[in-house]
Amino acid sequence: MGKKGKIENKVKGAEKIAAKLERKGIEKRGGQTKPDIIDLVALIAEFQSLDAKKTQVVETSCPSPSPRRAFTCTDELIFFGGEFFNGKKTFLYNELFFYNIKKNTWVKVEIPNPPPRRCAQQAVVVSQGGGQIWIFGGEFASPDGEHFYHYKDLLVLHLATRTWEQIKAPGAPSGRSGHRMVLSKRQLLVFEGFHESTRDYIFYNDIHAFNLDTFTWSRLQPTGTGPCPRSPLSMVVMAAFLFQRAKKDVDKGTIHSDMFLLRREGKRSKWTWTRVTPSGVKPPPRCGFSLAVAPGGRALLFDGVCDEEDEETFFNDLYFYDLNKNRCFPVQLKGNKSEKKKTNETEGEKGEAKVPTEIIKEIVAENGTVMTIKEVISAAQAEEDSEEEEEAAAMALLVEPCPRSSAMATVKHGKLYLCGGMFEVGD
Repeated sequence: MGKKGKIENKVKGAEKIAAKLERKGIEKRGGQTKPDIIDLVALIAEFQSLDAKKTQVVETSCPSPSPRRAFTCTDELIFFGGEFFNGKKTFLYNELFFYNIKKNTWVKVEIPNPPPRRCAQQAVVVSQGGGQIWIFGGEFASPDGEHFYHYKDLLVLHLATRTWEQIKAPGAPSGRSGHRMVLSKRQLLVFEGFHESTRDYIFYNDIHAFNLDTFTWSRLQPTGTGPCPRSPLSMVVMAAFLFQRAKKDVDKGTIHSDMFLLRREGKRSKWTWTRVTPSGVKPPPRCGFSLAVAPGGRALLFDGVCDEEDEETFFNDLYFYDLNKNRCFPVQLKGNKSEKKKTNETEGEKGEAKVPTEIIKEIVAENGTVMTIKEVISAAQAEEDSEEEEEAAAMALLVEPCPRSSAMATVKHGKLYLCGGMFEVGD
């Protein structure tokens, strides 16, 4: 067989695999040449063949996962999938890690028949069936980061039995990434997302609902004026906040700071969009920020990035949004008071006498002479100096995450946990 015939057979074989993958919920991005498709299909098929060799559940204690973006949570913190770019090559993952909050330990869990490697998917945790994690969509990238597959599969991880299952139901949303999925009573709501190719971008503002009782998809048709598709720009949506991000060297975009509320009215499936204008101090315009639900009807907003012309600004500030008061305000962090200060306050309350403090210093002159200086400081002055030192020490001990975007965030037991994220330097 000649070289041309071998290439044609290879293309036909790849197209068969591509059709098989698409039936499994993988949708390729448009604008790719056949060699590009061959490379991606071969990569995904190779990874799936390696995963098929896993026949039993294996749990291994391990250090924290390597840098990447992907995260979800139950009472433990669960880490699935994600991507990592080392400056030359893009890596995709389908690994599963569990972080035990109380023990501060990581466990890597290998389960047979895992989903294909991906990033930019969405995951929701539900309590039914002993605990489940539902995952929809995402994308697979070539090592050079230039070509992509979009997934349109719906998967569920059964936590009680440690098994993966793919749910096949008609009427699912088209393949996409960068979307958002939330749990509303007995429905999974999938909102927006984008589909990017070498030719163009498709940005969605559709809403689809998956019923957890009937296992059926339906498309919602809310009344009112909702958010417009954020095109031709990549978009990040977190809860009710909607922002968008410009595509560098391709289009000039606008970063939005608008906010919308999607409300279900009555028992019928009637949904309504309402634009919300919060009071207080809003965060500066940005995209790729993280949002976590906190107690008391509050949400915590962290990090993000703002693209302006050729300059990118990454954030590591923290904001509260109070749903009950419809108000935003920045969070001010404070250090813990030292035990010494608490002890002094207790002694003061008991009425114990405070004695002056004697300080002895030794100073060496240029000719080698050692001079001893004795200084007596009043109790009030010593206490004031001690408080200043303690405040400075407390501020020095404050630990803040470095600026980033797309970090994963969740609130557990009154604490905010952040994991992963991305920081860009130049190109």
